[in-house]
Amino acid sequence: MSIYKLKSRFQGLLRPSVSWLYQRGVTANQVTLLAMVISLLLGGFLCLPSLNANWFFLLPIWMFLRMAFNAIDGMLAREFKQQSSLGAYLNELSDVIADTALFLPFALLVGIEPALVLGIIFLASLSEFAGVLGLMIGASRRYDGPMGKSDRAFVFGLLATLWPLNWLSTFWFNTILVITLLLLLITIVNRVRRGLAESATHV
Repeated sequence: MSIYKLKSRFQGLLRPSVSWLYQRGVTANQVTLLAMVISLLLGGFLCLPSLNANWFFLLPIWMFLRMAFNAIDGMLAREFKQQSSLGAYLNELSDVIADTALFLPFALLVGIEPALVLGIIFLASLSEFAGVLGLMIGASRRYDGPMGKSDRAFVFGLLATLWPLNWLSTFWFNTILVITLLLLLITIVNRVRRGLAESATHV
């Protein structure tokens, strides 16, 4: 199970906007780069010392918009013949860079175990790498869950909402991070296992 399963419905809602952007000359790579730059700027801003916790409310808003950006760049590439080798690199690298930038501020929160956040950043990057490796063995790019990109966005968006409201103690915050780490490990195993299974059927 993964929020990624809802992607097709989300794309249907965005399709009129994608057509509008295409008609105005917007490219998939431009959308990809813009999403990465905004993520870097927001992540850097949230790392500023003595920042009011209420600024973290920006994170769930951007997490949702970023999912829209990710859907839009993919639709522009596939449906309007903008796929390219450069676009493939940008798509994969920008996601890892953006995740790192957006998750890192949580490691600086008082009472939150930074090693857990850094572990999530590492395993999130590893899970995306495992997904891409499917292509190298004759399988598809694997998006298996339970802790894919959309799921991570939901978790950290939720944490960024609950933390400023003081609705979550540091104990439960760290507990959620531990659970996220475990689910990331399962995600990596699932992507490798199912990639191997799919490759075997193509032999």
